[in-house]
Amino acid sequence: MKMLDFWSKYGTKATDEAFSVSERTLFRWQRVLKKNNGQLEALDPQKTAPKGRRKRIILPKVQEIIIRERTEHPRLGKAKLTVLIKAEGYAVSESYVGRVIHDLKKRNLLPLGKKVSFYARTGAHHEIQRIPRKKLRRTHKRGMELDTIIRFIDGIKRYILTAIDVEKKFAFAGAYTSHSSASAADFLKRVIEVCPFVIDELQTDNGSEFALHFEAACATLGLTHFNTHPRSPKENPFIERFNRTISEDFIMLNRDLLRDDINAFNLKLVDWLIWYNTIRPHASLGMVAPLKYIVSTLTAEECQMWWTRTWD
Repeated sequence: MKMLDFWSKYGTKATDEAFSVSERTLFRWQRVLKKNNGQLEALDPQKTAPKGRRKRIILPKVQEIIIRERTEHPRLGKAKLTVLIKAEGYAVSESYVGRVIHDLKKRNLLPLGKKVSFYARTGAHHEIQRIPRKKLRRTHKRGMELDTIIRFIDGIKRYILTAIDVEKKFAFAGAYTSHSSASAADFLKRVIEVCPFVIDELQTDNGSEFALHFEAACATLGLTHFNTHPRSPKENPFIERFNRTISEDFIMLNRDLLRDDINAFNLKLVDWLIWYNTIRPHASLGMVAPLKYIVSTLTAEECQMWWTRTWD
């Protein structure tokens, strides 16, 4: 409106020099205002999308080939489908095939691929039902971080679950023969038992062991479970550094015991964890051990009697 007022007083040349606006635009604004009885809202920017949009033309034969191949082989991607379509004499690009697949999915013309699981005891296949869950992402640096170390020793797999507190550096670990969420849930309960302070939140990666029974245990214990973004180990820096420490200082030196007697391995691991938490200096804590650091932060009234409790 200021430009239009200036235009009516000083003319087109002065307005163009002052505001760099063309006479054609000024006339258009004036016409819009007149059409809408002087309402200023009419000058607001309008949608600039074209009224007539191009529609993708899908050749019936190409559509037939894609539906046929994806019905017989649901895992075929656009790159391989492009080769098969070209073999039948149709010059199409990979990006075009990808867009056609997207359109056919929206129209429910392509079968949905199903993932199945084989049950060895019954010999039956069952479709895997995935329940979508919105994963929480941590925006601060506190709480516990958990992870799994996998070791393959002479054809035998072993899994060492690890945990460390971000602020106090109190750490715990335990070896298991199974990579299941039940093992992770059992480990979480043991962490709660031996930890000398209250845990209210923790963070893990997106491994299968941190789902189902593990999530149920978190809900039962009232813990907030955060997940890192996929393929982002840097979001769990404290547990990754502890994994290196325990691997170099203990696991590498006790591989035979981990392979042959996992219970003896865990008993020896408890002794190492006691040393790690009570004696080993930590640079991030001012060169004191985690439990000594925790003691220094307590008041005289707080109980310190149950700190020597370890894994049964």
